[in-house]
Amino acid sequence: MLQANTNFTGALLRLNDADNVLIAREALAIGQQVRVGETVVRLRAQIAAGHKVAARRIVRGEPIRKYNAIIGRAARDIEAGEHVHAHNIELIDFERDPGFGLDVRPVDYLPESERATFQGIVRPDGRVATRNFIGILASVNCSATVIKHIAAWFTPERLAAYPNVDGVVAFAQTSGCGMSSPSEHFDVLRRTLAGYARHPNLAGVLVVGLGCERNQVAGLLESQGLHTDKALHALVMQDTGGTRATIEAGIAAIQQMLPAANDIVRRPVSASHLKIGLECGGSDGFSGISANPALGAAMDLLVRHGGTAILSETPEIHGVEYMLTRRAVTPEVGQKLLDRLAWWERYTRGHNGQFNGVVGPGNQQGGLANIFEKSLGSAMKGGTTPLQAVYEYAEPIDRAGFVFMDSPGYDPVAVTGQIASGANLICFTTGRGSMFGSKPAPTLKLATNTPMFNRLAEDMDINCGLVVDGERSIDEMGQDIFEHILRAASGERTKSELLGLGDHEFVPWHMGIVS
Repeated sequence: MLQANTNFTGALLRLNDADNVLIAREALAIGQQVRVGETVVRLRAQIAAGHKVAARRIVRGEPIRKYNAIIGRAARDIEAGEHVHAHNIELIDFERDPGFGLDVRPVDYLPESERATFQGIVRPDGRVATRNFIGILASVNCSATVIKHIAAWFTPERLAAYPNVDGVVAFAQTSGCGMSSPSEHFDVLRRTLAGYARHPNLAGVLVVGLGCERNQVAGLLESQGLHTDKALHALVMQDTGGTRATIEAGIAAIQQMLPAANDIVRRPVSASHLKIGLECGGSDGFSGISANPALGAAMDLLVRHGGTAILSETPEIHGVEYMLTRRAVTPEVGQKLLDRLAWWERYTRGHNGQFNGVVGPGNQQGGLANIFEKSLGSAMKGGTTPLQAVYEYAEPIDRAGFVFMDSPGYDPVAVTGQIASGANLICFTTGRGSMFGSKPAPTLKLATNTPMFNRLAEDMDINCGLVVDGERSIDEMGQDIFEHILRAASGERTKSELLGLGDHEFVPWHMGIVS
């Protein structure tokens, strides 16, 4: 993991001695003279917090270095003190040595007796949950309204008799028909739905279909090895009697599940049962300085305690994939990651997507010039431990430690895949501010800077801006995050849960054509 060799004092931060750009710790005025070590830099532009400033004269074509990693090259001569951003950085691609396994280092795993614990819910089959919902899945968009009506019937007043049930949640989606089948898209949709149906945070599941869709309920269950029982019910609207009859039948089915779902007790379990999905959105120039490396430090702790950290968003490791392939436990694991990146290159060719270099407006406003610079910070969420495995989207994760799951960079799609793969808690870093939440696995949101944390205090859980403020080291912040994770996994409500988020963030990946 790249780490800054700075003490975070002063208005401009030098992240690595080899860097030719500095990072503005705060908004700076044109003409202002700022001391960096023995050097005084006179600013030639107004600089927003998190943005880059030329530390010296950079000639046209010279690589731009941040954390001593190349994020592009100078599109023209850049004078010391100039603003360095998308207007004067060219994105360049170049061959990188994957160096399979060169940076693998042994993990100092803690013995079971010394591992942290949290108050978890242990299912009869041994799976461990962090929340206790009943879920309703739609096999197709045509049953989405029905499942929403079924879930809405279970108001807090009607669930008052079942205090151990966190709620009844509808996972509506917009596909399931009008898609090619068989196809990769079809397989991904079924795998995602099955991942939710099996998720330990769901004490009971109801699957509702229309009847004539391509994603037939019976075929879905059979293809995924799912079987109806007391905790898994299925309804087909055309067989049940239509909209009203299906809503009534769905309510009755869930009423039958509630007593057993309520019959749970939280008890101490090892942190090795935690699977944490790692996400970032609305990033800024501080993401790779505070929240992302601090979350990486927390994931190193989690792995030492036997848990699993799931990095995703494949387009957002583009350009720094060697940071991960060098940590792959085998060449095959490293090659699988490169194969997924090659798939993405083909998939996005000819389209103005993030994989091809341009980041979103919020990222640019926050100080990130291109996808390489964003990727540099994004990859830090995964910490420093070996890359144990690479999974396709929504594929069940069966290896502990640090792993990668292929996904788009779009937040709700990536998190949906992580939860389907088994994540029972999400850690979401943001520099611009995210209002995201998820069910049945809760989301903790980590702010990269203190001003945004204070402005959006109702939405942010953890202020990693304390690193930039000089009040916490990366390791201290990582310990704080790890302890917050344990509390959230034990049932402490996250900010997004307190706001009622998560009912509309189930977004399976749409990969194919619609016909």
